[in-house]
Amino acid sequence: MILALNYHIQQRKPVPRSQARLFLGKLYFRCRRYLQWTFNRSIKFASGFQFTDLPYPVALHRTPLYRQLRNVDMWLQENKVTNLKLACARLNGLILNPGETFSFWRLVGKPTKAKGYLDGMVLTNGTFTAGVGGGLCQLSNLIYWLTLHTPLTVTERWRHTHDIFPDANRTQPFGSGATVVYNYIDLQIRNDTPYIYQLKVKVGDQDLEGEWRCEQPCPNEYEIYESEHLIKQEWWGGYTRHNVIRRRVLDHLGNLISDELVTENHAIMMYNPLLEQN
Repeated sequence: MILALNYHIQQRKPVPRSQARLFLGKLYFRCRRYLQWTFNRSIKFASGFQFTDLPYPVALHRTPLYRQLRNVDMWLQENKVTNLKLACARLNGLILNPGETFSFWRLVGKPTKAKGYLDGMVLTNGTFTAGVGGGLCQLSNLIYWLTLHTPLTVTERWRHTHDIFPDANRTQPFGSGATVVYNYIDLQIRNDTPYIYQLKVKVGDQDLEGEWRCEQPCPNEYEIYESEHLIKQEWWGGYTRHNVIRRRVLDHLGNLISDELVTENHAIMMYNPLLEQN
């Protein structure tokens, strides 16, 4: 059991950061991540691949590649698809052995123009901008959602600070994604089971498709749901959104094994919820 969210705490108004502060902050955290990758021997990062599918699918999901977004040019989404294809090529077929950790950025690498990455949509300080490699959050979102439906352990996940999409056609609860920024905002997943898992991701005609597979059938089923959802207007005029994501673990007969807390989410809304509802 968890305590109810304290919704009486005021969400602070977003504060613009200077370019110098943003640059120095990124430099510091990126160097710290490189040091972790190089010297932290307590984490064994996954690096092996197998292109023959493991026999048992555990979790499958797909998300649409294109959305009609107000004030966002479609060419940014076309470029995003190119970026997703390049990133999927670095992840598809990854083998996650027992005790190993999946690191999104360690495997994908830094997205640069020299590698073929294009300007895609990037969310920065609550606004959309064009940035090299933009759109890769769709892939990290998909992998995180898939992982919640497996026995794998998420060891690092960062929530989105802004809620950018209205709920129209939303197929997942708000706050069930994982943002990534090279390389210090990462998605990491550890295999604490005794079985080998395999990640499969690809860009289809209309959807980004992914699945976790395993050498053994999964004995449990997982249901992800939202609770304690709230939208509130802050003193500074904007709206914020809050919820809790939980997970029911069921056996193969549908009997409840556990009901687990996954995460709490707090985000600034980039649209007026009252206007969208009307």
